[in-house]
Amino acid sequence: MIRLSLFLNIAVLIPVCMGLLVDASWVAHGFGVATAARGILLSVYGAILVVSTMLLFRPEAMLVAPLLLVQVIYKLTTPFTVGSFANPVVISNIVIAAVHLATLSLILREMRRTVPKPATAG
Repeated sequence: MIRLSLFLNIAVLIPVCMGLLVDASWVAHGFGVATAARGILLSVYGAILVVSTMLLFRPEAMLVAPLLLVQVIYKLTTPFTVGSFANPVVISNIVIAAVHLATLSLILREMRRTVPKPATAG
């Protein structure tokens, strides 16, 4: 699941970042017109793309989990910050967040299984 989440990030972010870079016609529908805010979003997406790509070569749960957690939080808050559940970016964010939540759930389950429990006094 870790690799699936990372591949999903890469598969989505390559065309999105390219579209934002070249101001593709479809970009304005989901992201609005070119603004400084959209440029900042491109930087954030670019960082997630780079980190996701790097993590494919070292997909350790403790390194992947923080990236996915931040993504889940921002993706699940976008309907409220955008003010719509109908925006195509919001819809894709919710779907991707569901995949990342499943990955995080499996990471947490594995951590609970493998981390030794502290000894109790008594």
